[in-house]
Amino acid sequence: MNKKILTKREEEVFTLLVKNKTTREIARELNISEKTVRNHISNAMQKLGVKGRAQAVVELLRLGSITL
Repeated sequence: MNKKILTKREEEVFTLLVKNKTTREIARELNISEKTVRNHISNAMQKLGVKGRAQAVVELLRLGSITL
């Protein structure tokens, strides 16, 4: 029952976030704007029902959507 919560791109953003990448570095690596990175993070946090990036990471790890 591994239900997908996030889009592929949102998962890519969080995968880079847990590697300690900055918003700017993530934007460059994915060839998108910093605002788009922030939007992906915000959308993901809303879907997960959490209030911060750290909480989102913990929840995504718990769900198995990302790994360290």
